[in-house]
Amino acid sequence: MVAGDRDALVCDGRRVTYREFDDRLRRLQGALRTLGLERGDRAAIVSLNSIPFTELYCGIPMAGLVQVPLNFRWAQPELAYALHDSGSRVLFCDRDPGPLADLVERVIRLDTDDYDDLVGGSEPTDFDESVDEDDLAGLFYTGGTTGTSKGVMLTHRNLIANAWNAQFVQPLSIDDRYLIMAPMFHAAGSVSVLQSLFVGATQVVMPAFEPAAMLDLVETERITQTLGVPTMVAATVEEQLARPRDVSSFTTYAHGGSPIALEVVRRGVRAFPHTRFVHLYGATETAPLVTGLVDEVELLDDDRGRSAGQAVLGCEVVIRDAGGTPLPIGEAGEVTVRGANVMAGYWNKPEQTQTALRGDWYWTGDVGRIDDGGYLFLLDRSKDMIISGGENVYCTEVEDALYTHPGVLEATVFGIPHKTWGEAVHAVVVRRTAVDDVDEAALIAHCRNLIAGYKVPRRVEFRDDPLPKSGPGKVLKRELRDPHWAGRDESIG
Repeated sequence: MVAGDRDALVCDGRRVTYREFDDRLRRLQGALRTLGLERGDRAAIVSLNSIPFTELYCGIPMAGLVQVPLNFRWAQPELAYALHDSGSRVLFCDRDPGPLADLVERVIRLDTDDYDDLVGGSEPTDFDESVDEDDLAGLFYTGGTTGTSKGVMLTHRNLIANAWNAQFVQPLSIDDRYLIMAPMFHAAGSVSVLQSLFVGATQVVMPAFEPAAMLDLVETERITQTLGVPTMVAATVEEQLARPRDVSSFTTYAHGGSPIALEVVRRGVRAFPHTRFVHLYGATETAPLVTGLVDEVELLDDDRGRSAGQAVLGCEVVIRDAGGTPLPIGEAGEVTVRGANVMAGYWNKPEQTQTALRGDWYWTGDVGRIDDGGYLFLLDRSKDMIISGGENVYCTEVEDALYTHPGVLEATVFGIPHKTWGEAVHAVVVRRTAVDDVDEAALIAHCRNLIAGYKVPRRVEFRDDPLPKSGPGKVLKRELRDPHWAGRDESIG
């Protein structure tokens, strides 16, 4: 074992070498069998990021079982739905499960001695070599930002293909120290796990994201790479600019999950002068990588700096019209994806599967265009596109304009009802605490200098608290938008 005595995992002061990790996984194999679980059974996980979570992420599929990592921020009814929908027999959790315990055969607590006693008391067992690449490895429930949560079926082939895809767009080596800071229940949060194991890199696991603590870990653990959603990037950039740490080891800051404002990247260059920024685009349904922009900083002043990059190795991306016809270069339509990383379908949802998977292609629901160099420009989620007076307004373009104002810390844009135009552009903004003279008129005037008049927000709503976000860190536009549409049909304005 080349990396046997090197750290595989580090979390809250605990260090596990690759040799110890291998032994723990073999003991976990035996433990899972003592629970009476059979091939294809589901085992759910509700937990903050941790070493046990990482062991379960690897060990459950290696035993021929199916992991079901769930959003720990969900309310009891949402968790109950996913447990019932998945048919999970066992629940691994780091908290009191309450009534959820009645929905499974066995609860294993990760925050007590329960889990360690189970694993430590089991004999090491060989891995199940009969597991096939097309066997189901996990059910990853979507965040529900655009509708009812669905269990995305990812196979062993999907996850391994994604690990190789990641290696070509954000390569790791045995000398890397990768920080897991995004929630591991999300496909982006666990994107590094298999990739790191392939090369023998060290993974430092952060239980829950907090910008100051993240930067402290970069400094003390000499972190080299990480991945976060744009809201995480923005928060750490602000913290580093305000209270600098030694981040000289930090070579790569990847971000994904939603579009990022270029102003955040520009400030990031100041905060992390030795770091390259990588824009990754994908979806849970693609395990998750689809495209990567690896030279984001170099392209900041180029039109392609606004793109999501080019298709990762092993993925094909085609823009199509509603009828499925591929569109010419430069025309906007729905982003469709084909590759070994594309899901097998939605668990127990054949109609939704038929809509999303057509032949070998996954229809993402995202609106985009591709230029003559293969760079994908994401214009919006199709459900978030505003149609005002017959004109299409792509929210990210308006958000980019807002973010260039020095007084804007966070911004999101969506459509609200308008009796004349059908929809009007509405912005919700969180101001920087250091700037107190930003008002609605100033932001509207600022946007009017940057974008067409029909794209300019008609109203700007200010909030003192951070924008509401899903577990993976995406802004919950639906939560902000729904009160404006209460009792109305969005399709008719």
